[in-house]
Amino acid sequence: MNRTKKLLCSVTAAAVMSLAMPTLNAYAALPVGAQAPDFKLQGALAGKPLTFSLQQALAKGPVVLYFFPVAFSKGCTIEAHDFAEATDGFKKLGASVVGVTAGNTEQIGEFSKLECRDKFTVAADPGAKVASEYQTTMQIKGKTVSDRTSYVIAPDGKILLSFTDRNPDTHIQKAMDAVKQYSASHS
Repeated sequence: MNRTKKLLCSVTAAAVMSLAMPTLNAYAALPVGAQAPDFKLQGALAGKPLTFSLQQALAKGPVVLYFFPVAFSKGCTIEAHDFAEATDGFKKLGASVVGVTAGNTEQIGEFSKLECRDKFTVAADPGAKVASEYQTTMQIKGKTVSDRTSYVIAPDGKILLSFTDRNPDTHIQKAMDAVKQYSASHS
């Protein structure tokens, strides 16, 4: 087989494989630069109930808003621990962190104490209404829940980071980088 045929076969095989393999979301549906939908949700901080308002949080500085599928699942617990460890760093840059789930919403108080280590607010999104506005939903056992998506939102409501990936490992660093970039350009 000559080089041209080999190259054509390789390209064709790669194209067929890319169509056959399922794709994990590598992006969030609301793009960078879009206006973040405002919302109020019931939540908890350190196990204590509260009402979280995006508008009120943005009045204090950038907000790291991360959606997660289900409290106490392996990936969501890892992500909560990582965000808890990074919360002081976000605060030093003037940003706050809030986690939102459409999953087992009745467990957010306990999740905020144990897995979020009393560091940041966790809010319940029954029926995935807010997750739908942010276009970050998925199905688990026939139920619509929030997909694993991180946003960084500037005080003017513009989205600075929009990142969806089911793997929790990279969310914190991507969010921190976006907050650092915003802070450097607004100090």
